[in-house]
Amino acid sequence: MEYKSSPKESLRILNTREKKEINQQVSSQWGCELDRSLVWLLSNKGKLYVADNDIGSIDFRKLKIDKIGLYVCTVSDKGVRLSIEGSQLIGPCAKKNVVDVSDDGLKAWFRGEDLEKTVDGCSGFVILRHDGDFIGCGKATEKGVLNFVPKTRRVLGVD
Repeated sequence: MEYKSSPKESLRILNTREKKEINQQVSSQWGCELDRSLVWLLSNKGKLYVADNDIGSIDFRKLKIDKIGLYVCTVSDKGVRLSIEGSQLIGPCAKKNVVDVSDDGLKAWFRGEDLEKTVDGCSGFVILRHDGDFIGCGKATEKGVLNFVPKTRRVLGVD
C-alpha cells in the first residue's frame, strides 16, 4: 500500500539571472541588494534562504532536507517580504522605506500588534528600526504598518 503525503517544501538553487531578478525587486523597494556571492535557495513556497558557498560540497542525493541556510524573505507577486533576519541584513544599507519606531511601538510590535503610525514617503513593505536595531518588516498602509511577526516569535510579557 502506498501512502500519499502532503507535498513537502523543496529547495532549488537559484542561478545568476534569478538572483538578479530578486535583487531588482529588493533594490526598487529598499535601495540596496542581497549578497550575490552566497548560494540562494528558493522553496516551492517562495521562501528564500541564503547559505555559504561551501554548501556545494555536500551530496544532497542521500539526504532529505526541508530547510538549509538562513531564511531571508518570502518572494511573491505582492513583492519581497523580509524576515526579521532579512531586515537585519538589508537594513544597514537600505536607503528608503525604513520606518523608525518608538519604545512603545517596539513593545507593541513584538506583541504582534499593527502599528498605528504615519509612514510618509513609504510604500509597500517597510523595514522597522528602533535605536539603530532592525526589528523586522511590515506592510505600510494608510492606517500604519501591518505586523508579520510569527506567533511563535512574539513576546507576550512585554509591558
